[in-house]
Amino acid sequence: MYIRYQASVPNHRGIYPGVFGLANVLAHKGKLSDTEWATWRSGNDWFNEAYPDPTKSNPDVYDPQVNPRAAAWFKGTATHLLERVDPYFELLKRHDVQVVRLISDDPGKIIYEDSVQIVVVPYQAST
Repeated sequence: MYIRYQASVPNHRGIYPGVFGLANVLAHKGKLSDTEWATWRSGNDWFNEAYPDPTKSNPDVYDPQVNPRAAAWFKGTATHLLERVDPYFELLKRHDVQVVRLISDDPGKIIYEDSVQIVVVPYQAST
């Protein structure tokens, strides 16, 4: 089982950003309070240390020409990561950013995998 948290509506490019990308946009646009920014920064630092960055082993993993609409999904067994996502939900909710939870046994063509996540290209995007 794989789990993904993403925007409920697509962005201007037709992409459904994930929970981290949504929070990053708020931070980079200066929309966070000092307390929210500290929570976001602390969370990102923790996650950056907690699991591998797929782009380190495959720089093209998120390239829209090579892997259109590539998206990361948590493995259901990555409970230590899933348990730490709640502050992102709270942050996004305060800024009226809607997030949906997706669960799938087969979310797409796997283009990257490690012990806690996969990155997939949805089947309709890979054909």
